[in-house]
Amino acid sequence: MSTEPPANAEPIRFDTKIAVLLREDLEPWQRLNVTAFLVSGLGTAAPEAIGEPYEDADGVPYLPMFRQPVLVFEGTKETLKAAHARVLSRALPRAVFTSDLFSTGNDRDNRAAVRAVGTDGLDLVGIAVYGPRNAVDKVLKGARMHP
Repeated sequence: MSTEPPANAEPIRFDTKIAVLLREDLEPWQRLNVTAFLVSGLGTAAPEAIGEPYEDADGVPYLPMFRQPVLVFEGTKETLKAAHARVLSRALPRAVFTSDLFSTGNDRDNRAAVRAVGTDGLDLVGIAVYGPRNAVDKVLKGARMHP
């Protein structure tokens, strides 16, 4: 049985957006690591963002993933600070990654490192956000698409 959509099927448009904003001065390995950590939290806070499980033609199952693309942006330290303030004011599902997390090695220490710093003092290197497209766009004002 084919699961391919009909040839005349309309493209799927989402009224939500998943976005990651990274500080522009990160090393390539840091960008990948931060992005992976950040998006891992969004599916737990917004289960509707997760699609159905996958299966190949031989019936081998695979885990479900986000049902829509994850857009990755970059910006300055100031851009991240402003975006963080906007995401908090809109109460959207969000995840943060601070520079302190590069020196920890486990989840417990990661959470302790974030908890040790007040909101305004967080040295953000990345944030992830999920929500209505227009709200996420407003949070990301001033950021540019990651090259």
